[in-house]
Amino acid sequence: MPRRPLAALLAALALAAPARAEVDFVRDVQPILVDYCLKCHRPDFAEADYRVDTLEQAAIDDIIVPGDPDDSEFIRLIELSPTHKSIMPPKEEENPMSAEQIKTLRDWVDQGAKWPEGIVLEMPPIVDFKRDVEPILDKLTEEERRVLKLWINSGAEWPSGSSAAEMELVTRLREKITAGSPERAAGDMADYDAEVPATGVPYSMVAVQGGEFTMGGDGGEAAPARRVKVSPFWIGKHEVTWDEYEPFMLEGGRRNKDGSLMFPPEGTPDTDLISRPTKPYVEMTFGMGKEGFPAISMTQHAALMYCKWLSAQTGHFYRLPTEAEWEYACRAGTDTRWSFGDDESQLPNYAWYIDNADFCYQQVGKKKPNPWGIHDMHGNVAEWTLDIFAPYDPDQTEDPWARGRDLYPRAVRGGSWNDDPEGTVSTARFGSRKEWKKDDPQLPKSIWYHTDAQWLGFRIVRPLEVPSAEEMNAYWNTGIDHDTLE
Repeated sequence: MPRRPLAALLAALALAAPARAEVDFVRDVQPILVDYCLKCHRPDFAEADYRVDTLEQAAIDDIIVPGDPDDSEFIRLIELSPTHKSIMPPKEEENPMSAEQIKTLRDWVDQGAKWPEGIVLEMPPIVDFKRDVEPILDKLTEEERRVLKLWINSGAEWPSGSSAAEMELVTRLREKITAGSPERAAGDMADYDAEVPATGVPYSMVAVQGGEFTMGGDGGEAAPARRVKVSPFWIGKHEVTWDEYEPFMLEGGRRNKDGSLMFPPEGTPDTDLISRPTKPYVEMTFGMGKEGFPAISMTQHAALMYCKWLSAQTGHFYRLPTEAEWEYACRAGTDTRWSFGDDESQLPNYAWYIDNADFCYQQVGKKKPNPWGIHDMHGNVAEWTLDIFAPYDPDQTEDPWARGRDLYPRAVRGGSWNDDPEGTVSTARFGSRKEWKKDDPQLPKSIWYHTDAQWLGFRIVRPLEVPSAEEMNAYWNTGIDHDTLE
């Protein structure tokens, strides 16, 4: 076989290489320039007399050389080492430009720095609530305002094609849940035992009648005592175990990093369309035991997706408890430091904590339950709630839920095997931290695992009242790590 000349071979390889996607200025480049450059380099606030509001200004003095990114000062500055004092945007920025965004700008310049005629970049207008928003809200009903506020507090994600499909899925799930939840009043409620349909693993729920109680009062200024009302709900008799959680975590098939199913065929069951964890890089029990032991080290998002997965199978709406629901169930009608009283010497009968747990979690249900028959509310593993970790709002008195976009800190309750007695009282609470991902081997850090929180788990709640599809979606998505997914 004759040998091909090197030039011809290289030409053939170039023709065979996939064509690089065309960078669209409006879709791909304009948002980056507005978010990272325009606030300092605009007509009324020009740093170093340089502006990026038009191509003529951005390319002045050959700072941008169309077709030649290597000779463009603009590209050189954004590609500097993150620790370099001259990097742009400045390294003091809270959200530095990502590698993908930098590549987009380089490709844009390489493709000729095309900037459609007539486009002048401007800073997004500042919206004044009283002037711009209040007149719109005045036209809405009270229920419409409530749903809008719920959406805003949940992150205010504007619908796209994927989110529209997600709402279609949630709507289908709600129809199934409504049909599968015959209880309509508190009198219809009873404790029940069930199985996870996909695996046959049993779990138990305890019926909790609604009521009013004094929440907090032992948490300093951030958690002053307040009277709140909670609506009826069921709560897990035990913390969710590995038997229940591990099949959800490990058996979801091939998943994208956001948990969506790779290449779902037409007709894929709704249960499989729900986001599920990518497989962990480490053994998540850390040698502490599996069968009958509580699942640990999941993010709030992962716990909520388990609730969604379980809901899709069972025809019941499951979620995490609010802080108010959690404390109401933990107290079980008491007003003492623990649900069994104030005598600390009784704690070993009811809780696994630092003095008796042998520095690891223990099988659920081995200690005495509280007066309502719920186990391990004090100690064993700390438990996720829905709430952000914030000072109690005295104006929230009915079914309070502290909502917000920031992922850290989120409220965790109950204390764990790693806590002293004070950390297991009914009012004890603390907030999640980014450091719980410190040793997570995934880059960027996983949205599914808190590898360093080996004392953190959750239990599920099922409210008597089935919420709207919009509210369901807000509950299930409150734990999304926006900074990672966006």
